[in-house]
This record gives sequence, C-alpha cells and structure tokens, in this order.
Amino acid sequence: MIRINLLPHREQKRQARQRQFVSLAIGLAILGAAVVLLVHVAFGWQIEVQESRNGLLKTEIAKLDSQIKEIDKLREQTQALLARKQIVETLQSNRTEAVHLLDQMVRQLPDGIYLKSLRQAGAKVTLVGYAQSSARVSTLMRNIEASPWLQNPELVEIKSVVSPTAKDLRVNEFTLNARLKQTAPPEDPKAGPAARPAPATTAPPAKAKGAKGI
Repeated sequence: MIRINLLPHREQKRQARQRQFVSLAIGLAILGAAVVLLVHVAFGWQIEVQESRNGLLKTEIAKLDSQIKEIDKLREQTQALLARKQIVETLQSNRTEAVHLLDQMVRQLPDGIYLKSLRQAGAKVTLVGYAQSSARVSTLMRNIEASPWLQNPELVEIKSVVSPTAKDLRVNEFTLNARLKQTAPPEDPKAGPAARPAPATTAPPAKAKGAKGI
C-alpha cells in the first residue's frame, strides 16, 4: 500500500489561513484608522469653519455695538438739543408774561384797591392788597375773569384791618390767586398792549381815604 502524509499540507493550509486572518485584521485596522482619521479631519474642518463664522460674528457684533454706542450718543445729543429747544421756546413764549401781567394789573385793578404785593410762581399769580370794600374785591375778580391774559380768580382770604395810611380808617386786606393763560389772546400786530381797550369795571369813581388806585 502507498501511504501519503497529509500533515505538511494541513499545516500549510492552517498557516495560510492565519496569514489571511492577520492580513484581514491589518487591513481592517488600517481601514478603521483611515475612517477615524477621515472623521477627525472632517470634524476639524467643520470646527475651523464654525470658528471662522464665530470670528466673523464677533467682528460684526463688535461693529454693531460700536454703531449702537454712536446711536446712543446721537440720541442723547438729540434729547439735549430738544430740551434746550424746549427751554428756548418756553423762554420765548414767557418773556412777555411779566409785561402783560403788569399791564393787566393796571387795566383790571378797580378804583378803591391798591396792591401790597404781587408774586408770580409759574402760571400762578398771587395778589395781596387792600380794598375799600369787599365789593371792590368782587369787581377785581370779575375783571380778572374777563381778562385776555388772566383766568380762574380765587379769593384766599379777606379780613378787616386798620388802614396802613390812615389809622382811623378800616379797610379789607385780601389775598387773591389767579392764573396766567397759557395761550396768548389774538392781537392786532399794528397795535401794542396799550392799544387794547380796558374791560369796563363797575367800581364807583370815589376812593376811600388813604387808599390808592394803581
């Protein structure tokens, strides 16, 4: 009989399978490393792109912040200019108030009354004076109500006192509040304040002894 030894052949096949397994393992390892490297490179590229976008956004945000600061400064300057303009307009509209107030006091004050003090605080006007009688005070209040520059007369106090000019005569000391009108009445541009006719008063022409008409 002829005997054939198959051991070397089997050993060769086993070694060949081992070499194939090692080669396959190495190939898979290389492929895995390549995939990992590719993923890492892709992620790194995306990170760089995002960082570039973030840098661009930060630059634009810084520009916008600078522009916002400039706008805020301009807004503050505008508000300051508007406030100054308002003050100038208020001064322009109120610069003649004192003249008109004194003019109206001359025109509206009836006979038998003279003023002790005249005080203005904003639109509020406070009159303190002496009257021959309470009827003269009522006449003054009606004159103020009909005035083109004064309104809302309000009697705060009236009392009988000894006349400061004649000790044997008693007069009425009064305190009266009124308000200046915010809008000026229409005037003839060719006529000054003195050209307007004075409202008629109902005060009698006689004056109390020691009292002065303004």
